Amino acid sequence: MRLGIDFGTTRIIAAFVDRGNYPVVSFTPPDGTSRDWFPSLVAVKDQQRVYGWEAWAAQEEPGWTVVRSIKRALEGAGPETLVQIATQTVSMIQLLVELCSALRTNLLEHSNLPSVEAGLLEVMLGVPANANSNQRFLTAEAFRQAGFHVLGLLNEPSAAGIEFGHRDRASRQKETPSHILVYDLGGGTFDASLVELDQNDHRVIASEGIGALGGDDFDEILAELALDSAGIGPGERDSLTQAEMFRLHEECRAQKESLHPNTRHISVDLGAAREGWPEVSLQAASFYERCQPLVQETLHATEDLLMAHGYGPAGSSSSAQAREQQLDALYVTGGGSELAIVARMLREVFGRRVKRSAYTRSATAIGLAIQADAQAGYVLRDKFTRHFGVWREADQGRTVIFDPLFSKGTQLPAPGEPPLVQARQYTPVHNIGHFRYLECSHLTDEGRPSGDITVWDDIRFAFDPALRNTPDLHRLPVTHLDQGLQLQAEESYSCDAGGTLKVTIATQPEGYTRSYRLGYWAMSDKRIVPGRKKKGSTPN
Repeated sequence: MRLGIDFGTTRIIAAFVDRGNYPVVSFTPPDGTSRDWFPSLVAVKDQQRVYGWEAWAAQEEPGWTVVRSIKRALEGAGPETLVQIATQTVSMIQLLVELCSALRTNLLEHSNLPSVEAGLLEVMLGVPANANSNQRFLTAEAFRQAGFHVLGLLNEPSAAGIEFGHRDRASRQKETPSHILVYDLGGGTFDASLVELDQNDHRVIASEGIGALGGDDFDEILAELALDSAGIGPGERDSLTQAEMFRLHEECRAQKESLHPNTRHISVDLGAAREGWPEVSLQAASFYERCQPLVQETLHATEDLLMAHGYGPAGSSSSAQAREQQLDALYVTGGGSELAIVARMLREVFGRRVKRSAYTRSATAIGLAIQADAQAGYVLRDKFTRHFGVWREADQGRTVIFDPLFSKGTQLPAPGEPPLVQARQYTPVHNIGHFRYLECSHLTDEGRPSGDITVWDDIRFAFDPALRNTPDLHRLPVTHLDQGLQLQAEESYSCDAGGTLKVTIATQPEGYTRSYRLGYWAMSDKRIVPGRKKKGSTPN
């Protein structure tokens, strides 16, 4: 079963591939209702941790600490980041793995997903367009460790653009490519992407984003206005427990999502946060006025993106306006964009070209499912269309960097010509080498993967001689060796005319060697030439 999963700040939404259709998954929580989303929540009490719907239910019970918006914390997180929740200290990756495991269980046992053979779930994951390497790595790694087969990662607005192109394909009459701007305002992040649509081909021209701006901020604004209206001062606000603050923000989120363009007053029940606090009525206009500066920030980012690529803003010179006409539509997605003021401010700038998604909260997941459906047929052709490389640890394991092995645009050898070859040499400092490969459509100026990202293989190699006969290295922890090893590691990569990628990893001077064919992550036939070489011999 192939799915697209939009790992949102407040909600996880999934869509699955069903013979050319891409329905959104419906979950059945313990209360027996039907929801088309799964909560991105963790709840902690003493030494217990629960996730998703269990965490949702825990907000009503005493003693639990409920944390929302885990995704926001990823921006500054690395592989070894620890998270403190109440009395527990747990690694970020463990939190994410446990959340993804709860999601997988609910997909298989408590959703309308058709029967899945052997529980195999192949997923395309969405990430913010401005996500850094660590965010992308942690997201893919968490889903993989939770038992998903990760096909790749795609920027969220790019996925929404694919959904737009797929839905609009039948009505599109233009022979030339269309250019749209995807405006994606979610629960915790904002992204904008310029996308070129040409039949089934989609090319992301450029992206811009704000890593910590979304619907969560609107919830906080409404909460502050409600507390002000009730005359609740700083002392009482500071006394709110984490659980009470969570309930307050959930009450504000529910009231915000019930708004429509004709709403004049907003009722907020502060008693949902603390018993005895009143219900207050606020003017919707006051709420929108407080939200306006945040929406304006998204407009600034959007206009900067357009102007940087030759699309003049409304009201500019005639030549710039002519260039702007190349923009066929501004496609609005994301739960945060449902706020009435967002559509109003966008139309003031972009006029009739603003098109609101019919699936505001699920367009990204649907686009990811479409991409997952097409992913099975992806092959390398006459040149590298993306950068291919491997994650490597840096700064003593506190961060992850990308090492590009074959750059985008590199010409493949003609049939009969020798393969392309790249090599790396270093002194290993871990007992096991953990190699995680990927390809990406773009690199940032700092060398980080960006654009569309496909996760490839995940292999392990025993640097420690004592582990050479271990049948499954994936069951052993990777540890840093303080004294190091008196070895030299050699990686030799080759790519033939057909685009087949291989790597041979060896240690010298002993000549211990393993060779692998590289493909999508966790392919069962990836190891092709296991064996031990004699000292001084040449690796395959």
